[in-house]
Amino acid sequence: MALVPAIPEALATAAGFAGMALCVGAYAYTTAYTGRPRGPNPYLQHGGNLAGALLLVVSLLVDTNPASLVLESVWALIAATGLLRALMAGKAAQRSGA
Repeated sequence: MALVPAIPEALATAAGFAGMALCVGAYAYTTAYTGRPRGPNPYLQHGGNLAGALLLVVSLLVDTNPASLVLESVWALIAATGLLRALMAGKAAQRSGA
């Protein structure tokens, strides 16, 4: 059951694979920083997860799996929250002169 049948299936599949690659890449990027004195760049980390989750949502709108659609929507919300918090922290650091 396609929620948005206007999106061609091949495009939705490509979006799904690109989204999966972004999410896995963002996770690998974050994991690569484990144990290092400096953490990963939050804009790359959360931005990659957000873009990946949104591309997976596009894919799931055509080839609908309700549980996966909810999961990716929540994942996108979490990533957007992380990205927003990173932006706010960056602005606060600029104001304080750090």
